[in-house]
Amino acid sequence: MFTSADSDFDRRHIWHPYTSITAPLPVYPVARTEGVYIELSDGRRLIDGMSSWWCAQHGYNHPELAAAAQRQLETMPHVMFGGLTHQPAVRLCRSLKTMLPANLDCIFLADSGSVAVEVSLKMALQYWHARGEARSKFLTIERGYHGDTFGAMSVCDPVNSMHSLYRSFLPEHIFAPAPQSRFNGEWLPGDIIAFQTALAQNHRSIAAVILEPIVQGAGGMRIYHPEFLRQVRALCDEYGILLILDEIATGFGRTGKLFACQHAQVQPDIMCIGKALTGGMMTLSAAAAARRVAETVCSGEAGVFMHGPTFMANPLACAVAEANMQILQRNQWPQQVAAIERHFQTALSSLAGHPNVADVRIIGAVGVVETRHPADMAAMQKFFVEQGVWIRPFGKLIYLMPPFITAPQQMLKLTGAVAAAVGENRLFRQP
Repeated sequence: MFTSADSDFDRRHIWHPYTSITAPLPVYPVARTEGVYIELSDGRRLIDGMSSWWCAQHGYNHPELAAAAQRQLETMPHVMFGGLTHQPAVRLCRSLKTMLPANLDCIFLADSGSVAVEVSLKMALQYWHARGEARSKFLTIERGYHGDTFGAMSVCDPVNSMHSLYRSFLPEHIFAPAPQSRFNGEWLPGDIIAFQTALAQNHRSIAAVILEPIVQGAGGMRIYHPEFLRQVRALCDEYGILLILDEIATGFGRTGKLFACQHAQVQPDIMCIGKALTGGMMTLSAAAAARRVAETVCSGEAGVFMHGPTFMANPLACAVAEANMQILQRNQWPQQVAAIERHFQTALSSLAGHPNVADVRIIGAVGVVETRHPADMAAMQKFFVEQGVWIRPFGKLIYLMPPFITAPQQMLKLTGAVAAAVGENRLFRQP
């Protein structure tokens, strides 16, 4: 039972993400989760439209994931990975090898998505150091988001992101304009010119290009044309530059492909995965690299890759992730995601003409409504809870990324709540 004393303690002492400790936004105590539902401590049940920030793609309390966790708890919840190994890690990496792009042969298991990005950047830097070149720059595009740790922040949009406060403390990298060509629209050849120019002018100092493939997440929920990614891959090949693809948010079916880079039929040199890797049960991530990258890294002065998280390859997380791979390999997710996308096309596309709406963007099980004015977060969050749904907007973006198991009637309730919110002027901060 969550008491008023618990709420008071939470408000005074617990710092929630992107929230003020002096004027915190309201939070809603959760008693339990099940399927697509979040049950609050007061008994209200909310349909989750967020998959707990992209990760719970099969819903909550999945019996196979829970059973895998229970079995592993009984034998070995954790053991260090330095000098040791274990079956959960081997089984997981065997499954990943059959699912990842075929060239990604070497898998480094890490803790969280941000750490996977840090690992990928360090791999690229050490790759060039081993080749006798001191390359220290990364090329990326504006409006990107790669995580909240310092290396990850340095390759996020330096002006328009939530990290602009730290700009003077971060390494300065090279940013090209984000592509304007929409996913299902006409390819605009001019989209690649600035990127091509930046690469041509700086390629001797660039260690790698890092991008979110097709879908830019927290930097604006933008969905761009696959041709941009294809041309980036070709340019990286032309200049001998490594390509890192951050599939932490997009991986494991969210966009309608197992990995978003498959929309462009390209393979990266390094890929970051996380979030849905464990089906939302617990934290785990990985950076997978082509063998030539891994072998070059380990041929240098250090002779090893210089990274080793304490909870790397945590057996409990690996066992759950492997159970999640088995669920994915049954291949129900393509039909589930396609059904969600069809619903979004019907229910959200019609909102594009609303005076409060600037744009609607859809891909797979991602539906985005960009509004003309920022949401009043406290008011809109309260409105959605009263509607019986859990949707957490940010800025001008009201977005949905529901669990793949969400049923048609539950989808109707989610999109109906979005449509209702768009029509409520009081839920937006007016200029």
